[in-house]
Parts: sequence; C-alpha cells; structure tokens
Amino acid sequence: MKKALALLLALWPLAATGARATDRPSPAKVEAPLGAPLQPLQRVEDYRVILKTCSAAGKQRVAVREMRVGGEKLLLTVDPQTLAASLEYADGSDCSEAQGTSRFLELVDHYAADMGKQPSAGATWLENAGLKHGRGEGAYLTGDLCPSRKPLDRAFLQSLEKPGEAAPVALAVSGLWLTHHPADFAWLRREKAEGRLAITFVNHSYSHPYRPGLPDGQNFLLEPGLDKDREVLDLERLLIANGETPSVFFRFPGLISDREWMATLRRDHLIPLGSDAWLAVSPAKPPGGAILLVHANGNEPFGLNRFDSLRQKGELPKPFRPINEAP
Repeated sequence: MKKALALLLALWPLAATGARATDRPSPAKVEAPLGAPLQPLQRVEDYRVILKTCSAAGKQRVAVREMRVGGEKLLLTVDPQTLAASLEYADGSDCSEAQGTSRFLELVDHYAADMGKQPSAGATWLENAGLKHGRGEGAYLTGDLCPSRKPLDRAFLQSLEKPGEAAPVALAVSGLWLTHHPADFAWLRREKAEGRLAITFVNHSYSHPYRPGLPDGQNFLLEPGLDKDREVLDLERLLIANGETPSVFFRFPGLISDREWMATLRRDHLIPLGSDAWLAVSPAKPPGGAILLVHANGNEPFGLNRFDSLRQKGELPKPFRPINEAP
C-alpha cells in the first residue's frame, strides 16, 4: 500500500502537467485588454528564431519562434498550407526538428530568391523584391504604417467596412508608429475584435529609418550599422506583447532591400511583400490579382484619394482578398 501511494505521488506532477497541456486553449492568448496602456516589447522574453514541425490541437504546424510571456513558454506557429500564424502553448504542442519541406517553406525560399529590380548596372540594392502580384482575381489591399506625426486615416479604413462582414486588409506596421500611436493601434484592435476589419499585421521593421536626400542604396534599412535582428524581431515582440500575432510577411520600408536582407528574411522564415500597384506613384490601372499599396498613416493623401477615385469608377479589381491568399 505504501509503495503504491509513493508511486502515485511520484507520478502526480507528470499527470498534472499532461492534464494542463491538454486543457490549454488553442491558439494561445496573450492578455492585453483593449484600452490598457501599451505594453513594452520586453514583456516577451527569450525570443528566438526556430524551425520545428509541431502537432497542436490535432493540426500540423510549423513553429518559427519560441518565447516566454509571463513565465509561459509559447510558440509562434504557421499553418503550412494557409499561412495563418498563431501562438500556441509549448507544453500543448508535440514538436520535433523540421524534416522535409512544406508549401510555406517553399514559398519562403521562392520569394527570397526574387531579387526584384536592380535600378542600374552594378547596383547592390534592390527595389520591390519578393511577392509583388497575387494569385487569381480581385485585389489585395495593403496599407503601410510608417512612423508619422499624423493620426491614422480611420475614415479610409472605415470606408472599407460593410455590415456583417469583416473587410480584409494587410497593415504593414512599424514599431515606432505603434509606440507613438497607441490610441490608433487600440482602435485597430477594436475594429478587428468586433468583426469590422480582418487585419493581417505585416512586419514593416521596428524603426523604419529614412533620411531625406540620401540615395536609396544608403537609406531605409540599408542605412549602415542597423541591427537586423532588432528591426525584424522587436516588431514581432511588440505586437505579441500587445495581444496581436505577426504574420509571415515582411514589407521593406520604401520597398528597398539588398541580397543580404533577402537572406535575412529567408533565415527568419518570412515572405518579402512588395506591390505592383503603389497607387500614389503608379499611374496604371491595377490588374486582377494586384497587391495595392497605400499609406494609412496620414502621410499620403494622394494615394488614398486615387483609391477612392478608382473605386468610384469601378476600376479596382474586386473582391478584396486576404493577403494570405496571394502567394
């Protein structure tokens, strides 16, 4: 009897752990109440890039990040077919080192190899590299949120909304925009939570550097001395710390990159997102499958006005589709 009791007590912690793992909700949720003060990115600790194949809640996922939040070990995972990203509890996931490939990883490799346009012979920098045009009909609306002193163009985003239907839009958010516009970010989160906007958050770098007058080959993320890990990973940490999930997409500030940056995105398992219809600078009528680019940060009213004009004339491909369907 005593031996049986001792064995039971020895196994109890394992049984409790197993029960806790199976009772975990999926996806995991980082608490960040709407209207609460913005949380610092340091809330997300031990954040690092990984590549594992996991089974969580009966579904196969690819884990690309691991971290700790409030003492809990979490994974950032990707559905290898739909590209949907979600957070999962590590103790509720059965993971092993990634073997073979998947649609997701093939797309990462494919678009990292697309070097875009080299503006002149011998140039080392790239323009509009990666995914520039989507599959099928319709269009993929993307809005950049670069650092800005002006408020979010809420009226533009509200104009997309329809009763009973969440309007899909990919917002490329920079860390400095987010930290300087907490009320606008909270508004976006509320529109998403209440089903008016289906927002995919795209990484647009943390600091989004830009120096007027410098040539593109020395500007944006090509500014000498930048910490690539900080630019990519700290933006992800900031989103997670504030209750949102980063997607598998990364948009280069100014659509300017180089081969080294493209290799960095491949290492970090991210898809570079370009555009074939930057409305403020492209005079052509957007084709079916266009990846539309506007700025919703108050800095580019011409692009928003052109969007409205094209929409009123019926010259925008319809319907607007989620960016995950583009590759």
